[in-house]
Amino acid sequence: MRTARKTAAALAVGVMSIGGLAACAPASSEGPSQETVTQDQIDEAMDTPTKLTFWTWVPDIEKEVALFEKRYPKIDVTVENVGQGLPHYQKLRSAIEAGQGAPDVAQIEYQYIPSFVLADSLLDLAPYGADDLSGDYVEWAWNQVSPGDEVWAIPQDVGPMGNLYREDILAKAGITEAPTTWEEYATAAEAVKSKTGSYISNLGATQAGQLIGFFWQRGIKPFAYDGKETVSIDVNSAEAKEVASYWTDLIQRDLVSTDVDFNDQWYQGLASGKYAGWLTAAWGPVFLQGTAEGTSGLWRAAPLPQWDAGSQVSGNWGGSSDAVLASSENKIAAAELAKFINHDEESAMMLATEQFFFPPQNSVLEDPAFLDATSEFYGGQQVNKLFADISQTVDTDFQWLPFMEYVYSSYEETLGTVIADKGDIAAALDTWQDQLVSYAEDQGFTVK
Repeated sequence: MRTARKTAAALAVGVMSIGGLAACAPASSEGPSQETVTQDQIDEAMDTPTKLTFWTWVPDIEKEVALFEKRYPKIDVTVENVGQGLPHYQKLRSAIEAGQGAPDVAQIEYQYIPSFVLADSLLDLAPYGADDLSGDYVEWAWNQVSPGDEVWAIPQDVGPMGNLYREDILAKAGITEAPTTWEEYATAAEAVKSKTGSYISNLGATQAGQLIGFFWQRGIKPFAYDGKETVSIDVNSAEAKEVASYWTDLIQRDLVSTDVDFNDQWYQGLASGKYAGWLTAAWGPVFLQGTAEGTSGLWRAAPLPQWDAGSQVSGNWGGSSDAVLASSENKIAAAELAKFINHDEESAMMLATEQFFFPPQNSVLEDPAFLDATSEFYGGQQVNKLFADISQTVDTDFQWLPFMEYVYSSYEETLGTVIADKGDIAAALDTWQDQLVSYAEDQGFTVK
């Protein structure tokens, strides 16, 4: 019988099949990963002249790498940016399939970890001491890299979701505080549009991550994967349709726009006041400062509106980790690099305060140097503290499918088109569900 690990059908987005990757995944070259590495072995490896390659798109991460090389002067790390998003993963998968050219350590977004696990491409870091770090990260972020006993990567950054809004535009509409419930948000959307002409926010027509983040907040579990050959797909549950119907109503009443985001037109909308807010993730505040510099002092930050008054629940949108490839010939040193970059106190703080990656580490989230920083752009608000608090409210139990590239491409074809046409998003969820189930079964997965 065909299995998911042996299927060779190509992904619609153009990367090679996950099943094909499994068949081509290089074998471990440093002995069984199940054997716990001793401190003596670590000390010996870190005192041995070694060259590592690190694929990442983090800007100026050479600074953190320099800290690592200062700690371990016999380890030489080459940092390479081979692209961000799909180009990064295409090159990574191609190198793995070819059996040569893959890095020792690679940055991988959380939603793509399962596809590399399925292909046996990642090193289990638990025997290398990574499981000892679990309590040092917010629980839901750690669960993203370690849904079971194995540890497939070290968390680097996360995207707990909140509400960035133009205080001046809402004030013109008679709104003095950010809406605390989705019902209040819909009422506010009416007032903002009728009195100012602005949209209270934008739901990007092709932005799957944002809507999935709203599902996450609602407690919806659209995906699950057992790490082997069984998946669960439930994108059209009653709760998912409730969220979809909410946004359909606002869009069809022309209270929320559906512009494709992260392009020049959308940037101009943020800067011009076309959008009175942006429901985004913790990486959004710094991004917005660079995009709408002329609106400094007018923006404020708040938690997402809640489905139940008095609740404090959020979802996540984005975030990444550093994983060690199973093909690495220097597994111990590579594991130490992945841990150091994201766990060493100085390196982790640098990522948070210089590269502005929102931290999953409890030590940074509790550090006054991070929490107490104020932002002129947000009227002197302690935005880091706000999102640090929000980070504690993200549901810990959220999983991904081992073919998220297809999930996202299918989203654009189904929901993306419907959102852009201001159609019924809830009905489109049924089409999306059918496509995902059909694809999973064609790939040899058992669908629960």
